[in-house]
Formats: sequence, structure tokens, C-alpha cells
Amino acid sequence: MIDSYKRKINYLRISITDLCNLRCKYCMPKNGISKIDHNEVLRLEEIEKITKVFVDLGINKIRITGGEPLVRRGVLNLIEKIGKIDKVKDFALTTNGLLLKKYAKDLKNAGLNRVNISLDTLNEEKYREITRGGNLKDLIKGIKEAKKVGLTPIKLNTVLIGGFNENEIYDFVNLTKNEEIDVRFIELMPIGEAKGWSLDKFIPNSRVLECIKDLKEIKRDDISSPANYYKLSNGKGKVGFINPISCKFCDNCNRVRLTCDGKLKLCLHSNEEIDLKTPLRNGEDLKEIIINSINKKPKSHHLEDGEYIKRNMVAIGG
Repeated sequence: MIDSYKRKINYLRISITDLCNLRCKYCMPKNGISKIDHNEVLRLEEIEKITKVFVDLGINKIRITGGEPLVRRGVLNLIEKIGKIDKVKDFALTTNGLLLKKYAKDLKNAGLNRVNISLDTLNEEKYREITRGGNLKDLIKGIKEAKKVGLTPIKLNTVLIGGFNENEIYDFVNLTKNEEIDVRFIELMPIGEAKGWSLDKFIPNSRVLECIKDLKEIKRDDISSPANYYKLSNGKGKVGFINPISCKFCDNCNRVRLTCDGKLKLCLHSNEEIDLKTPLRNGEDLKEIIINSINKKPKSHHLEDGEYIKRNMVAIGG
């Protein structure tokens, strides 16, 4: 699939649930959010059908997200079904890691290639604070299990938050020195109901380079990747920077998103959504709808102009 700006769209991120076992401050407000009605959430077999249509149209990279995808009942069955699709070359899952100790081996056996794990602090008390109750020890156990069973390369996604974890930059970067782990710093994005909390805590990823002088930029393997990568001298892992606000990467965007309630999002930071669930349940042909939609993919987002989406991240997927 080629959009109107000549970008090849080959990457689909699928949110399979808006439920989560954490309440991270930048993802949702303190009192939580209104859950999507059960009947509005795509059934697993519907996700499988939509995925196969996208693969037939050229998608070969898929990531399962949430909410927290591992709280969705039947997730292993879905992973197995997608893992058997021959044309899928890269199959990953984004998770908070708390359930990986339990599920990592089964995920690997079902056909998953790798995991991205959200981790914003290495301090147990601060982790409990930012997640509103999470246990860092459970996450660490999950990382070790994922590494043990071969869900690699492991990528740690770290949202840089002013006044919270900027004093841990060195500690995060140092994780890549002796381990084949990628640490990716992600700029805090004002999304949904949590945007008010986020706006005054933004700091650019350039702060990391200011703090760590020993990082050297390395050549990108994939120009569509949102991350610019660096390495420590003799480091085994990589340090990535995802800069949606300070340095847009829209020109090479190759991805679209499917929300848990069956909406196609052509851009994370656009309120425009195309309904795929209704035509699917009505027995309509989705291929034409998707092809026509891809041509409407916007050239870029406008976060720098204060245009923020209304949807909460927990329902969109990372």
C-alpha cells in the first residue's frame, strides 16, 4: 500500500483492549476512564480477519498493543493465529511487562518474535508512584523471562518526564553497556485526558545527549523507524530517541493503527478515524475501504501547533 505522499505502509499496530492493570499518570487520569462497552470491542476472530486483510494488502510488520494486551482473555490464541500468517515478517508486542514472567514462554511458542516493555524508572518507589501501584520486581522478572525464552531484541520504552526520571538518564543508558537491550527514550506526548498533566513536564530527548557525552550515532537500518539510535563505546545494546515533538519523523511514516473498538487510525495524533468494525460485521469487503483510507493518511501531525487528540492512549495502543 502506497499513500498519497508515496510512503509505503507496511506496519500495523493493533490495540486488542483498553483495559490495563496499571494506571500510569501520562496515560490516564487518576480516577481512570470510561471503559468501552464490551459489544463495541472487536472480538478476537474479528481482529484476525482484519489482520489478514491488511496482510493481503502488504502489511508485513505487526505489533499487538493495549491497554495491556496480556490482560485480554484469549490473547495467546490470537498470537498463535497471527504468528502462523506467512507474510508477517516482524511480530511484536508492547507490554508493561508485569505478566511476562507468566506468559513469555507461551508467547514465544505461539509465534511472537519480540517484546517492547514500558519502563520509566528503575526505582521501586517511583515506579509505584508513576504507575499508581505497580510492582517493579514483577517487571524485572518479566524482562529476565523474556530474555531467557528468546523474545529478543528486548526494547525498553522510557518516557522522559521532567522532574521525575531525568536524574535516571545515566542509569538507563548504562543498561545498554553490558546487555543486548535497547533503551528508547520517548518524548512525553500530550494525549487524551492526561494531556494537562503532560504539558508542563515535557523535556526534549536532546537532554540525554547533553548528559551522556559518550553516545555515538549509528546508521539507521530502517528509515521508517521512529527512533534515531546511538551506542556507548563498546556497548552491547543501543540507545534510541523517539522525538515526535522536537523532531518529527512523519516523512517516513509507514504505520497505521487499529483501535480495540475497530477504528482505523491513519495517524496517532489525528482525531480522524475510519470505522472498520461496522462494515466487517455487515459482511462488506474491507479491502476497498482500507485502500481508499490509506490515501487519506495525513502528511504529518501538528503537535507543535497545539493540536492534541481527544482519545486516551490506553484505547489507541502504543
